[in-house]
Amino acid sequence: MAKIAAERISALAGHYTPGKSGELGADGSAGVILRDMQGLVLHQAAGWADSMDRVGAAIAKAVRVETAPGPGRAVTGERGSLLRIEPMKWWLVGVASPKISPNHGAVLDLSHSRTRIRVSGAQATVFLNRFLPLDLRERSFPVDSVASSAIHHVGVTLWRSGDGYDLFVPRGFALFVWEGLVDVARQFGLEIV
Repeated sequence: MAKIAAERISALAGHYTPGKSGELGADGSAGVILRDMQGLVLHQAAGWADSMDRVGAAIAKAVRVETAPGPGRAVTGERGSLLRIEPMKWWLVGVASPKISPNHGAVLDLSHSRTRIRVSGAQATVFLNRFLPLDLRERSFPVDSVASSAIHHVGVTLWRSGDGYDLFVPRGFALFVWEGLVDVARQFGLEIV
């Protein structure tokens, strides 16, 4: 009997229309660009205190990087990205986690539990500081930094990738957070792609 895969639908599906709005620049440019990054593949891998090196090596191999990142950092390889979200936990983005022995750690598929929203544009940093109590300036939060924070009491994980800021929001609160982002982004000039 063939397995039937469930079709994943974004928590934001049907709740936005691509286009520009708000206070656009004289040239029609938007200062903030929001994108629903659909098709999220997200796995959490955790190691036990005495097996962190072993788990780190296994997940680094899965994304094809030399070493797993330290706390608050991320790294991207040929197959995906690794985010160190806590001292003993990583998120694998874009790739499934390798099998890890229960003696060494644990793996959890979080793909259906989060919505990934990308925030980019010339005003993305200033815009996000309207929501997050983090110093997002380049010298304090450079590319490949990762932090846990909250937007209106909703826990989020923020990753500054080379493409902008990626917000990982619990699926059940994604629309609430999205609507707040859209509302505030209009003052910077908003483009939804």
